[in-house]
Amino acid sequence: MNMGNLMKQAQQFQEKLGTIQEELATKMVTGTAGGGMVTATVSGSSELVGIAIEKDVINPEEAQMLQDLIVAAVNDGLRKAKELSQQEMGKLTGGLNLPGMF
Repeated sequence: MNMGNLMKQAQQFQEKLGTIQEELATKMVTGTAGGGMVTATVSGSSELVGIAIEKDVINPEEAQMLQDLIVAAVNDGLRKAKELSQQEMGKLTGGLNLPGMF
């Protein structure tokens, strides 16, 4: 393989990577906790974009429980976003686990 072909492939890979990253930013996943009482919406690029809390869980005397549910829902959403990212990047890398890619 000559250097010109290698550079061309690297450029194509970079372009495809950019496209996938743009698409991931538009895809959303939902993490939940407390049987759906708290819902966190996370983009495929791992950005928290929304929190929904059922009013039944909002009780000043149980603030710690609500805080725990929020953390659990956000973490669930982030885990799902990471899985989505790995799936999409796997299409580009052919299933190779390249360090630093996601």
